[in-house]
Amino acid sequence: MKIIADEQNEGQRVDLFLSNINQDFSRSKIQAMIKDGKILVMGKSIKPSYQLKENDVINIDIPENEIPQILPENIKLDIVWENDNMAVINKPSGMLTHPTSLETSGTLVNALLHKYGNNLSDINGDFRRGIVHRLDRNTSGLIMIAKNNKTHEFLVEEMKNKNFVKKYLAIVKGTFDKNEFEINSPIGRHFTQPHKQAVNGKNPKDALTAVKVLKNLKDASLVELTLITGRTHQIRVHMASIGHPVYNDTLYGFGKIKIKTEEQVLQSYKLEFTEPFTDKRIQLEIEPDDKIKKVLNALMI
Repeated sequence: MKIIADEQNEGQRVDLFLSNINQDFSRSKIQAMIKDGKILVMGKSIKPSYQLKENDVINIDIPENEIPQILPENIKLDIVWENDNMAVINKPSGMLTHPTSLETSGTLVNALLHKYGNNLSDINGDFRRGIVHRLDRNTSGLIMIAKNNKTHEFLVEEMKNKNFVKKYLAIVKGTFDKNEFEINSPIGRHFTQPHKQAVNGKNPKDALTAVKVLKNLKDASLVELTLITGRTHQIRVHMASIGHPVYNDTLYGFGKIKIKTEEQVLQSYKLEFTEPFTDKRIQLEIEPDDKIKKVLNALMI
């Protein structure tokens, strides 16, 4: 079994990370496997306390009958655009992007396996077949899928070279005195709550978000957010850090709510990228999702 650590995993202990991914294996069992040389990082033996780096390749020697099976499921996909090499899916709020040890069904990957079978990249292992980048469970919108490893590598390079535009819609708490501004604050893992990120957290990385105010509402605003960098929970952390958390985002402190929605009112609604292996630029945009429409209707002045 091969797993490639991504940005969200950076700084985590390898034993904790692996036990969270597959809770059929206890942390003590993971530690024993590491000591027995059955778990290697970048082809080398490591200690259970080893802290992961982005793009670390973890190879795990697990008996085949102990690996959780990720099965295809006939879940309807909203395919916004596709060609022979990739697809762009409109992921609904409430759907996990890929399985975890606790949830192995109902995810986008289960749906992709039914639709495309083995015609999906496997660079990031079976749990993340086809997944190039992720959206949080309760964030809806556009997500790119690679149908082969060559395309996956192409798209990752596009993102690293910032030849890629990703814009979000969100409703956030409060109103603003200016129409456009940037938030330039480094983000790292929260020091005491490792499931969260924080401005100036552990091992922080530069993070830049461009904010454009589209509409003033009742004690709230509809904003467009452009990710200049792509840190974990970047929008949610940045907006909370300036006192404007995303509407109904309980993880980052929105507070008590009157308008019920499925967590954060946040949508990936615009993508611009180069079609793999061509010079053609693809621009995609979708309508605001039901959560945004519901809150907009309730808060319109």
